[in-house]
Amino acid sequence: MQEAAVHSEHETSVWPMVVGASVLLAAMSLLTYFHWQQPTLGVILAGLTVAVLAIGVTGWAREFFQHGTEEGLGPIAVAAFIISEVIIFGTVFVTFWLYRITHFDTWGSYVPEGLDATFAIWLTLILWSSSFTIVLSERAFSRGDKNGAMTWLIATIVLGSLFVVLHMNEWVHLVDEGFTVSSNVFGSSFYALTGVHTSHVLVGLGIHLVLLSVLANGMMTSDRPTFYKGAALYWHFVDIMWLLVAANAYLIGGSA
Repeated sequence: MQEAAVHSEHETSVWPMVVGASVLLAAMSLLTYFHWQQPTLGVILAGLTVAVLAIGVTGWAREFFQHGTEEGLGPIAVAAFIISEVIIFGTVFVTFWLYRITHFDTWGSYVPEGLDATFAIWLTLILWSSSFTIVLSERAFSRGDKNGAMTWLIATIVLGSLFVVLHMNEWVHLVDEGFTVSSNVFGSSFYALTGVHTSHVLVGLGIHLVLLSVLANGMMTSDRPTFYKGAALYWHFVDIMWLLVAANAYLIGGSA
């Protein structure tokens, strides 16, 4: 009997190293800005971080769609990643509740006048509308409607960007009012909750931009939907998590 030949396959890629370099640059930019007190250089390094990360992620995605094959493990991987994200958010929630319970008697004095729960409702409507548009985009893609998929994907990016801009504008007004991350325990927990969530929205927007790029270039086909499903699943997670963040930061945290 002839023995079956086993061929090992080795794949090399430079793009994971590029993405890793962006992580190193991010740490260096933070150290430069906050610890070494060189804000101009810190901002320059932050911009370089974003550029290197964008190049690395885009190159990695392009390489996969040109030469890679799907193994069918994408949804499982995204689900596992979301579980780890739940742990991160859970840690922040637990810290918030410890602060809230410990400072129950004086909490009312920590709440700034400019904190408006109604504004959180508008943010919720914007973010949840983006969850609806990503569903429409994914469905259009599954039908082979590339233009429809791109249109709804762009709408998702616009809504997500609007959420970030309005949220950051709220931070600016609260800081001008004197409510900063170091004002009191509510300030620390409020910016921790909303900041961690907004960082995840920014990650989701980055994923959507990469998705839009490979879709526009025709590298993504309906028989390779894993990236689309993973991006949509992550975005739904971000939208659902916002309900918990808003409920804690604005309703529970904003009440005396």
